[in-house]
Amino acid sequence: MGTLISVASGKGGVGKSVVSANLALALAKRGHQVVLADLDVGGADAHIMFGELNPSVTLTDFLNKRVDRLNEAAIPVTVHPNLRLIAGTGETLATANMAYARKKRLMKQFRDLEADITVIDIGAGTNLHALDFFLMADIHLAVATPEPTAVLDLYRFIKLAAIRRVLSCFLARSPLSEVLSNRDFTSVEEVMEVAGATDIEGRDVAAATLHSFRPGLIINRVSEKSQVNVLYLRKILHQYVGGDLTLLGEIPDDPAVSQAVRKFLPVIEAASESMAAKSLWAVSAAVEQLVTASVERGREAVRQPQKQTRVLLSNPTCAQEPQDSRPLKSKVPTSSIEPRQPSGGMPIPNTSDLVG
Repeated sequence: MGTLISVASGKGGVGKSVVSANLALALAKRGHQVVLADLDVGGADAHIMFGELNPSVTLTDFLNKRVDRLNEAAIPVTVHPNLRLIAGTGETLATANMAYARKKRLMKQFRDLEADITVIDIGAGTNLHALDFFLMADIHLAVATPEPTAVLDLYRFIKLAAIRRVLSCFLARSPLSEVLSNRDFTSVEEVMEVAGATDIEGRDVAAATLHSFRPGLIINRVSEKSQVNVLYLRKILHQYVGGDLTLLGEIPDDPAVSQAVRKFLPVIEAASESMAAKSLWAVSAAVEQLVTASVERGREAVRQPQKQTRVLLSNPTCAQEPQDSRPLKSKVPTSSIEPRQPSGGMPIPNTSDLVG
């Protein structure tokens, strides 16, 4: 069983697909067998970055059962023999609004892919598909640019992912699962209060799982005039969500990236000496360390299967199957004078503190 890495963002246009493509190629160049899966339905473009303009098989072929296994939809790319691509083209209204059964089947198949590492490029936004695909991975990466809207949307995405993660713990074990799945929650603590009132042990399990939720943050298009206050972002996430962030690296705003895209190549291949390429290599090294740690946790869980807490901590999602529940809503506005505590129990970040 390989390691799944999900790459997401709170909003589109932050360079998430560029980061995913370069990360997948860098890990392949480091000797791993890698699959890059493009789940950005409606905005799939990973195939273009590798010059595969008309892929012979796509994700839609698997979803429509024209191929039996997701592994059959992974096509080789010419840039490196260790890398394969699951293209996200061929989208239809049915794939954009994927039914629960299809999503369940797809998520299960990701665990059966023949690869050491699978990098999953997830569509932007906070819909249930994006949240569930993000949480199904072993390692979670979030991409943002140093812009107020991008950082606030990232904060909202991580907050809702944390709520979804904790909610899944209770949905997997609680007799209140039907009630919980049909209710909107605006904070992690609200889920804990409602479900934990009747499931004390479940509250402890959920708290432990939330504590292990530590997405890796990649800041893209950084310049001297525009940077993210990561310490402040980590502070409010830790204080009001219960999770944390690990800064994996910053990628400078570099014209070599757009020039590489026009050449249908990742920038680490087209301009290996550029500042962006060097930064992406550094990010890939940090991610490789996370992969090593994740593999070791999995081995430890296999060695001690009787310790349920260890098993849960080794796998970031309590419920292995997605829950067919209502979308989670967020009411975080785009600006404010200072952080304050709204009725839902979550702060409104100060944009001047987040971005400088």
